This record gives sequence, structure tokens and C-alpha cells, in this order.
Amino acid sequence: MGKALIIGCGGVASVAIHKCCQNSEVFEEICIASRTVSKCDALKEKLQGTTKTKITTAQVDADNVEELVALIRKVQPDVVLNLALPYQDLHIMDACLETGVHYVDTANYEPEDTAKFEYKWQWAYKERYEKAGITALLGSGFDPGVTSVFSAYALKHYFDEINYIDILDCNAGDHGYPFATNFNPEINIREVSAKGSYWENAHWVETEPMEIKRVYDFPEIGEKDMYLLHHEEIESLALNIPGIKRIRFFMTFGESYLTHLRCLENVGMTSIEPIMYEGKEIIPLQFLKAVLPDPSSLGPRTKGKTNIGCIFTGKKDGVEKTIYIYNTCDHQECYKEVGSQAVAYTTGVPAMIGTMMLMTGTWQGPGVFNIEEFDPDPFMDALNKWGLPWKIKENPDLVD
Repeated sequence: MGKALIIGCGGVASVAIHKCCQNSEVFEEICIASRTVSKCDALKEKLQGTTKTKITTAQVDADNVEELVALIRKVQPDVVLNLALPYQDLHIMDACLETGVHYVDTANYEPEDTAKFEYKWQWAYKERYEKAGITALLGSGFDPGVTSVFSAYALKHYFDEINYIDILDCNAGDHGYPFATNFNPEINIREVSAKGSYWENAHWVETEPMEIKRVYDFPEIGEKDMYLLHHEEIESLALNIPGIKRIRFFMTFGESYLTHLRCLENVGMTSIEPIMYEGKEIIPLQFLKAVLPDPSSLGPRTKGKTNIGCIFTGKKDGVEKTIYIYNTCDHQECYKEVGSQAVAYTTGVPAMIGTMMLMTGTWQGPGVFNIEEFDPDPFMDALNKWGLPWKIKENPDLVD
């Protein structure tokens, strides 16, 4: 048993906290901390009496390293689970380094003033974490996260080398709004508006935003339009999976979403450059985030399924083969269980599992690690146990 400090109290954090409370044999105690402590208190009140896990709450500014250090020293957790904004990753990593506590997150750091998704800032902590004797586990969400574990599992059990990986993220959910995002609007729109890229023959190939479109027939969902994006797990998988010749990431989008996004881009509402409004400096994208529906409110009205997985092509005993490892998740089933839609669920469950891997010592080793660098088997078993069962399809249709 152990104690976790969970920083953040949004939609993903709510799922992870629900799952920690279901897993009270491991999570004896959790502290929920956020800038808005009332959100933490409300979730604590909802969960108390339903779990053996002891729940406490705290207020903290995740941009303030001194506040974070003071809180960690007060709570004395075994692991800090960072479910705040990606802009705050380095602050929390600094606080964990100063206090000697393991660190877990679900998304890589990105500077607030540029849509640049790279691991270099967090990888730079490797030697300091090694010297401190603590572990930083990066990207324990779904993508990155589960898709990276799928890759390690495929390599361990199905291939001698993997040459091609296509990561496919399909959300066929319908929330009924003309335009809304299923996770943090600011992060979602920055990701979609950025230039695309993929890894091929040991270098990056850059594309214009949403330039490459494909149609894929997803199991349990059907045909959907999907678009090539840059995604951070490509960067780490290119280093950690031997034999790679190409890695691509595709995500589905409906025409209504794309039409609204184009209109917002045309009038400058997706910009991250500050502008003056009534004598005050504002960021248009942050203002847009404030007026869009809160993703955590979409649970009761979202119907349909997600399908996220990887198509692998490689060689085993000199023979080429292809498999597809994927998970499907029903929005309404997630809502019935934890009060959340499937996009938050598919990120929150692996966040709990990654934290559990460190809490129990199943994954060990000082330094900074991407999730595919550890043994995938216990994580894959935990996915089946905690709500994200996976399937393997032999000889699937290829993207091209």
C-alpha cells in the first residue's frame, strides 16, 4: 500500500482518482491538489464512503515550485501523479527532484508560448533523476501511453523487429454540440492546428496541418475520416523500438468539427499570440477555451465509442507479418462507471496504472523513462482488469 499526490482535478484526473479509489489495496491514501481546492473537495465528498482509500485535499499553484515542494513535504507521497497542464510538467518535475519522490505524467512538456511537442526538455532531467535515485515515468495516458505499451508488447511477443507503426485514434462519440473538444480545448486545438509530421528513414517528414487524410474501417465503429498529426510518442518510439522505418499518427475528425475550426482559425481565435482587448492583454485561444463547453461536462450527453490502437508490420523469424492491437471504449459505459466520457476515461485509467506500477515497485529504475521502456506485460494485464481490455487482430487492413 502507498500514498499518491495527484495534481489536477479536471476530467482525466477525476477518472484517475475514481480508479485509485477502486484500487484501495494499492492506494491506501491519496491527496488531490489543485489551484481550485473547491473542485477537489467536491470530488472527495462524492467518493467518501465508497472506498477504503483515505482522501485528503489541498490547494496548490502548479506553476510555483516552492508551493509544490512544501505540499510534497507535507503529504509525503510515494508518487506524484501530474494531471495538470503540460506547461507545468517541468515545475512538478523540479519539485519531485528536490523532494526525492517518483513522478508520473500523461503528456509531454510544451512551452506555453509555442505549439512545440518535444521530449527534449524532460529527457534533460535523466541524469539528475538517476543521481536522486527516483523515477520519472513519461506519457502514461493512452496516446502517448497505452499505444507505446502496445508497441513494446508487440515487439516482445510477436516480432523480432517492427518496421512500420501506424497509431490510429478514433473517437466516434457524438456530444450533440456543433463544436466542442473532448479534452482541454487549448491543448486539443494547438495539437490539431500545428504542422503534421511523421518519422521515416531516420528523419522527420513535415506536412501542413491536416494535409494528409485517410479513411479507415475501424472495428466496432465503421469507416471514419482520419488525418495525420504530429504526436509525441513517435519521438520516443523511434528511439526505443528496433527496426523502425516509419511511424505515423492519425486521428479522426468529423466535418462539423473541421468546419468550425477553420472558421475560428480564419478570425484568429486559435492564435497563441497575445492581443490587446479593452486595455488588457489576452490570448485568443485561452479566451476560446473559456467559452467552449467544459470537456468534463460532456459525459452525460456523449454517445458512441472510441477505438485507439496500433497497426504493426515487421518480421518474426524472417517472415513479414502484420497485427493490430486496439481497445474500444463506450462513452456511456464510462459515464455510468465514473461520470466521464471515454476520452477522459482512456487517459485516466492508464494514469492510475502507471502510478501503480511505480507504487508497487513493479517498474523500477532511477532516471527518466518513456513508458515503452519497461516490461509491458504487467501493464497489459492491468488494462484488462481496470476497464480497458484490448484485442489483437491478425492481418488487418493497412492504412494505405
